[in-house]
Order: sequence, then C-alpha cells, then structure tokens
Amino acid sequence: MGNKIYTIGREFGSGGREIGEKLAERLGIKLYDKELLQQAAKESGFCEEIFENHDEKPTSSFLYSLVMDTYSLNGYHSAPFLDMPLNHKVFLAQFDTIKKIAERESCVIVGRCADYALSDNPDCINIFIHADMDKRVKIISQRANITENKARDLIQKQDKQRASYYNYYTSKKWGDSQSYHLTLDSGKLGIDGCIDMILKFREILDASR
Repeated sequence: MGNKIYTIGREFGSGGREIGEKLAERLGIKLYDKELLQQAAKESGFCEEIFENHDEKPTSSFLYSLVMDTYSLNGYHSAPFLDMPLNHKVFLAQFDTIKKIAERESCVIVGRCADYALSDNPDCINIFIHADMDKRVKIISQRANITENKARDLIQKQDKQRASYYNYYTSKKWGDSQSYHLTLDSGKLGIDGCIDMILKFREILDASR
C-alpha cells in the first residue's frame, strides 16, 4: 500500500478545515489547504497571487473538454498549454501539484478538487463534510461577527462558488454522496466524531485488502 491520502470537500461553515487540521495532527501528517497554492505557484512559475485570485473560483469558459484533451495529450508545459485561459492553467498546475504531493507523502488535502485529481489512487479516501444550515449560520455569525442574515447570505454564496468550481472541473456533483467515500454530518457527529469515523473507515478499508 502507498501513501495514505485524505481529501476533504466541505460546506462553508461545516468545520471541514478544522477536521482536516485535527486529522492531520492526529496522524502526524501534513495538511494542505492554502499551502497547496504556495507549492503550485513555486512549481509552475506563476506568482502566488494568481492562484489566490483563482482559488476555487467558478469559470464561465466552455473549453473544459478541449483543455483536458490537450493536457492529457501534450502535458503540462506544452505549447497548447501556454495558449489556455489563465483559469485553466491555474487548475492544471494545482492538479499536477496534488498528484506530486500524493506520490511523495501521506497527507490531508482540503478542497481544490483533490478527490478528482486522485481518483485513480486506491489509498485515497474522499470525504465530504456538511451540516445543517442553521448550525452553520450560527458558527459563521460568531466567527465573522456578523448578523445571522449576513452569515446565511455568505454561506450560500460560498457554497455556490465551490459547487460551480467543482462541478465544472470534475464533471461530478459537489456534495453528492456518490462523489465521495464518506459524507459526514459534523453538526451531528462533532469534529472529533467525524475524525473517528474517518479513521475507522481507513481501518476497515485496510483490513479488507
């Protein structure tokens, strides 16, 4: 068996990032979230600000199939790659970096379509964290010190943005249980309960091989 990888998709305000942090801490492995942008920028030669500006942002381009065909046939630094729209270059640079990280080490990766990038990796567990809207509203309202109405609007905006980005680049549906190995309700299980479920899933998975 290879490196143990955990990818985490998450609804805004569901605690997905915190679950990723604590899971990585418990296992003694590295968490990649914004850190992935830094590494992708370093490896691709693009400045980090470009990755931050395009981070999990949806695209209005209709060139996805053409882009992926070009990438699969010609590779990351090919001439066709240089002619791609910037948002595609950013996505493919992240895609490349995610694969390299997974080959190098066990880790937890938050967001950024990592489950899609590692879809052929048998040692990768793909997780989606969700929670009831009312619970997420209270969390974001307190965290950002804003009204619950504003928190609700922010959550809806962020979820829509993440869904648009994921659905476009993966041709799957964000949050759909069929897109993941585990979908966990952090509002019911709590942060530690979600981590326990993930580790139990890994234990059963490894024992079944």
